[in-house]
Amino acid sequence: MSEKAPILIWFRRDLRLSDHAALTAACASGHPVIPVFIHDPLVEGLGAAPKWRLGLGIGALAACLKAKNSQLVLRKGADALAVLQELIAQTGAGAVYWTRLYDPDSAARDANIKDTLKKQGVEARSFGGHLMFEPWTVETKTGGYYKVFTPFWNAVKKRGVDVPRPVPETIKSPVEWPYSEDIESWNMGAAMGRGVTVVRPFVRLGEQAAQERLGDFIEGIVAGYADTRDQPGIDGTSNLSENLAVGEISPHQCWHAGRRGMEEGKAGAEIFLKELVWREFAYHLMYHTPRILEGNWRQEWDAFPWKDDARAAEVWAWKKGRTGIPFVDAAMRELYVTGRMHNRGRMIVASYLTKHLMTHWRIGLAWFENCLIDWDPASNAMGWQWSAGSGPDATPYFRVFNPETQLERFDKDGAYRTRWIAEGRSSPHRDALRYFEAVPRQWAMTADDPYPDPLVTPAEGRARALAAYSNRGF
Repeated sequence: MSEKAPILIWFRRDLRLSDHAALTAACASGHPVIPVFIHDPLVEGLGAAPKWRLGLGIGALAACLKAKNSQLVLRKGADALAVLQELIAQTGAGAVYWTRLYDPDSAARDANIKDTLKKQGVEARSFGGHLMFEPWTVETKTGGYYKVFTPFWNAVKKRGVDVPRPVPETIKSPVEWPYSEDIESWNMGAAMGRGVTVVRPFVRLGEQAAQERLGDFIEGIVAGYADTRDQPGIDGTSNLSENLAVGEISPHQCWHAGRRGMEEGKAGAEIFLKELVWREFAYHLMYHTPRILEGNWRQEWDAFPWKDDARAAEVWAWKKGRTGIPFVDAAMRELYVTGRMHNRGRMIVASYLTKHLMTHWRIGLAWFENCLIDWDPASNAMGWQWSAGSGPDATPYFRVFNPETQLERFDKDGAYRTRWIAEGRSSPHRDALRYFEAVPRQWAMTADDPYPDPLVTPAEGRARALAAYSNRGF
């Protein structure tokens, strides 16, 4: 590769400049660097909220690159390989670098691109960065992958994790920049409708905001994290899932911050590290058993009599936050207003759908995929199958969360239900009213509607679920 030949840095879900192995390697080479983002079918196929949030992240990355006298070249095409080949022809680039992804569709696309470019004499390199531990490097003593979290945690907790790399001092520009499309023309928020204006204030956008969020968490919240992480009515978590999902911060940066917290004696720091490793565990399972994304990980559950009608009245009531169960409804409304949901809420709404309403977890998984700004393919699949009982390391099938006692335990002062449920209140919380601003107009919902009676009471739901387990031999 000649000294003047640029290197294309293909950004995907790694929208940051610091701790970016591919970018660091390109800058260290001395070659000009051309940052690129490609809107291909995998981007087009994202749900409404994740696609919109990714678009915001792309804009923030472009601004960061501009501050370093660089640019982000935007291209849209039906085939990422063809787009890259066109850019190579236009710029004379001799290499393409990118950060690895692990879902089967991305992995297949990237493998084809790497093979094709190498045959054409173009250097094609993938780098780590989305995970701390590559899936093929963590094995049991017998050589297989871990299927249970605790042994997985024990296997990696003392491993070295790469120290985060600083932002490159300079990003060498090419003599001439290729043309770039206008991100506004992509209209990545189209499917969000009027939800864009409601959700936007809850977004913490960009690399700097992610670093500040991590710093605030380690300085304050992490000390009581063991207790606060289960209380949905308070700001007791890191909220970093939003930034990790699009790579505005790396898991390595979070890990080393958590380690510093442990060294400072902050009680919740180790639990935070376990949450990071839980994310890794989900990715390793997706890599080794990609069926987790769309089929029961425990294949014996294929015979379980879940209902599979996404248009059923009960399912629509669940989606709308109108089940008559305050914890479920509050969590679903939080999702629609903020684009995120407290983790305790995620467990409760998933348990209610799959066990009380006996509805297939794939329906809930698809709804989250459409509504979450922190949507992550591995974590979403793992979470739903864990709650349903069909996944690895799952909650026991016979455990049916009681949403009423859960709310009394983790929302003792009623802050969470007050914040998100407006019906029946003389002065509803502003966020509860925002829900009615965000929902599609065709839902025809207002805060003046009476609060519904329960679709299924906790006792009825539990009895129905246990009967189904018993009849099927679970």
